[in-house]
Amino acid sequence: MGIALAGIGMSVMHDANHGAYSANKNVNYWLGHTLNLIGGSVFNWKLQHNILHHTYTNITHLDDDISDRLVLKFSPHTKQKNFHQFQWLYAFFFYGLLTFYWAAAKDFIQFYQFSKNGVNNHKGKENTIILAKIIGVKIFYFSLMFVVPIYFFNMSFGQVFAGFALMHFFSGLILTTVFQLAHTVENTTHPMPNKDGIIENDWAIHQLNTTVDFAPDNKLLSWYIGGLNFQVEHHLFQRISHVHYPAIAKIVKQTAKEFGIPHLENKTLFSAIISHVSYLKQLGKLPNLHEAIG
Repeated sequence: MGIALAGIGMSVMHDANHGAYSANKNVNYWLGHTLNLIGGSVFNWKLQHNILHHTYTNITHLDDDISDRLVLKFSPHTKQKNFHQFQWLYAFFFYGLLTFYWAAAKDFIQFYQFSKNGVNNHKGKENTIILAKIIGVKIFYFSLMFVVPIYFFNMSFGQVFAGFALMHFFSGLILTTVFQLAHTVENTTHPMPNKDGIIENDWAIHQLNTTVDFAPDNKLLSWYIGGLNFQVEHHLFQRISHVHYPAIAKIVKQTAKEFGIPHLENKTLFSAIISHVSYLKQLGKLPNLHEAIG
C-alpha cells in the first residue's frame, strides 16, 4: 500500500495539481485530491510546491523543500550542528516519517505558517472554510484508516496501527528520496539573493543550475514516479504532462549545450542516490557558513 500511495502521489496527484494531467480542469481537480489518500491537504501542497518550490528553487528560507527538518540539513546556508555530520547515516529513516507526519500534523503547522507569512493570502471567512476542509479531510482519512477496520472488521488497534505505520514508512521513504534526488545532490547550486533581494540569474538558467535529471533511460522508473526523473524538464514546463518529458529533454539538452549552460544529469538511479548521500556528507562537514555570514 505504501508503494502504491507513493506511485499515485508521483504519477497522478503531482501532474494533476500542476494542471498537467488532463486538458480538463475538473479532471485535474478531482485527481489532484488523490493526495487525500496520503492524508494531505491539496491547498497547502499547492502553496508549498507550486509556488514556493517552483518559484524559488533551492533558495534558502524561501524554498520550503530544502528547509532544515529536525536533525536534517539540506542547505549550505543554514546553521551547522554537530550531529549533521552523521545525517547521511540516519537521513533515510527520517524520510520514512514524512507522510506519517504529513497526515498527523504538517498541514496544520503549514496552514498557520503560510497564513502568518502571507503565502496564504486568504483572509477571515475564507481561511475558516479552508481550515474546516482540512479538518474534515483528516477526520475522513483517519476514520477510514482506523475506525472502519477496528469497528467493522474487529481488528485490534495494534494490528491496524502497525500496518498504518509500515504503509506510511514506505510511502514517505520513496516520495522523499525521489524528490531529494532532483535538488539535494552534488553539482546543484543554492544561490542567495543580493543586497536588493534579487537572484542574479535568469529564471530558466536558475532552474537548470538547481535541478538534476536522473535515470532518463529507465522507462519503468519513469512510469512509476510520473516522470519525476526528468526534473529539469518538469521545472521548465510544469504544466506539460510528464509523458512528453523524454522528447522535451532532447531539445532542452541541445539548447543548453548551444548556450553553454550545464544540463545536470545522473545516468542511473543508483548514481543519483550515491550523489545524494555524498552531498549529505558534504553538508554535514561544511564550515558554519551561517555564523560566518552573520
